Amino acid sequence: MRYAYGLTIPQTVEDACDRARMALVIYDMQVGIVRQIPDGQRIVEACGQLRDKARENGFRVFYTRHMSIPPAAAGVSQLRTAMEWQRVDDPIEVRGSFPQGSPQYQLIPELTPGPNEMAFDKIAMSAFGGTPLDMALRDLGFDSFAIAGIALEIGIEPTVRHATDLGYLPIMVTDACGAGHAEAAERSYATLAFAGGSRTTDTATLMKLMSRG
Repeated sequence: MRYAYGLTIPQTVEDACDRARMALVIYDMQVGIVRQIPDGQRIVEACGQLRDKARENGFRVFYTRHMSIPPAAAGVSQLRTAMEWQRVDDPIEVRGSFPQGSPQYQLIPELTPGPNEMAFDKIAMSAFGGTPLDMALRDLGFDSFAIAGIALEIGIEPTVRHATDLGYLPIMVTDACGAGHAEAAERSYATLAFAGGSRTTDTATLMKLMSRG
């Protein structure tokens, strides 16, 4: 930790891992997403371990869910993105991948939010895009969060980059972040490391830090 001008400036994961300044964000651990990742069950278990340790030690936990706007109600960027992901040339052929309330939209049962936890729906890749997450963290006085879930190269990287612009110190839990494309995931880590402003750790280390008095 460094101190200047009346500020405390966390620099390391250990500095940031304080229930008074850091939350745990579990990103898009939904039925229809987890099943697309070869090691999805391993990520489920790692996220569950982190969530349980956070609960045990008084850390706030937030979840995100991706949802699809019905195609007939969607806008230009939503339709264009869906066309690219679904590999169709005609927007009329687009189908909603994650309709709100559908089976594939639901968080997996092992990561159901508790009564004192919150899930935020989103239509962007960044967890901060159009959601109350930023307001919720700032209202708690937090300036950091640890993030785990799926998928690193699609949604977690944009979330981390957005977070640094918003003034947070985001921490990626590398063995609890799943990816659909290993090479793209490695590029994401390399890009974020080059840009600076974020940190990485692993599940065991973060759990040990969360268990401090």
